[in-house]
Amino acid sequence: MITVLKSNATDEQRNQLIKWFEEQGVKVHVSVGEFQTVLGLVGDTSEIDMDMLKLLDIVSDVKRISEPYKKSNRRFHPEDTIIKVPTKCEEEVEPGNVKDGFALCGGGNFAVIAGPCSVESEEQIVEVAKRVKAVGATMLRGGAFKPRTSPYAFQGMKADGLELLSIAKKETGLPIVSEIMNENHIDLFEDVDVIQVGARNMQNFELLKALGHTKKTILLKRGLANTLEELLMSAEYIMAGGNEDIILCERGIRTFEQHTRNTLDISAVPALHEMTHLPVIIDPSHSTGKASYVRPMALAAAACGADGVMIEVHNDPPRALSDGAQSLTPDQFDEVMSEIAKVREALK
Repeated sequence: MITVLKSNATDEQRNQLIKWFEEQGVKVHVSVGEFQTVLGLVGDTSEIDMDMLKLLDIVSDVKRISEPYKKSNRRFHPEDTIIKVPTKCEEEVEPGNVKDGFALCGGGNFAVIAGPCSVESEEQIVEVAKRVKAVGATMLRGGAFKPRTSPYAFQGMKADGLELLSIAKKETGLPIVSEIMNENHIDLFEDVDVIQVGARNMQNFELLKALGHTKKTILLKRGLANTLEELLMSAEYIMAGGNEDIILCERGIRTFEQHTRNTLDISAVPALHEMTHLPVIIDPSHSTGKASYVRPMALAAAACGADGVMIEVHNDPPRALSDGAQSLTPDQFDEVMSEIAKVREALK
């Protein structure tokens, strides 16, 4: 249930109503917007009289929400959530957004997360970090723990990889994004700014619960065969634990088509923007699996209103230990960034 307050409601009146709701055994999520305040009620609201609430002087409207996802629901939080990730990069280079010491994502701010699929060496990750930063990337991605279909494939450098990411962070100031595989690894991610939950772990509910108790931004990828509602329910697991700093990522779903690695669901962006206030980014690298398709899909992401992109960039793709076929060279990434900026400028 949501209760929309009138614009002339005082803080005292609002607090009294919140106290009354809590006495009824429900939790209250407060969303203060520019023109209205929305009180989202979580819990058993069956005994709360909607007609009585509508008679209150400070109440504009009362609605019951049928969707199972509550805190991530746009009706709970009409305004876009803007995720703020601390960064030491002071300059702002379009199309990335860095302001007042934060890399921003959502609410018109376009995040650019770039870097190799896997961290392979200090030289590699530092070189790539410097190159992507130079043309406007706002965060550095790099896999330390790698979920692979084959048990014989490269599984990542694990804790050593996280150490190398920290070195690249010190060298460039870029906040780092890396994927977690196990809730027991959370302590290892202390220096990681954004913890990524991969497609295979989107419904690892024990991991999601544990991440709900952290203070890290979570980048949550859609599963290979999951609906948008299921994605939001996974976000709800994290938010239920108290962590509301979540970025959603569409990275392609499995269909009957075999020409691309997955099928990128571009329509997920406007659909999710209707359903949720959380920012939505696109991963054109994992979705297509081919470097030649990354550029057009990245431009499509910018055109359809995505809040950012996550692109794999490797200094030597043919020799990459994982996913070299879908990785751009730094020079190719430069060109894509320039064209993304043009698309975003045309949309203004």
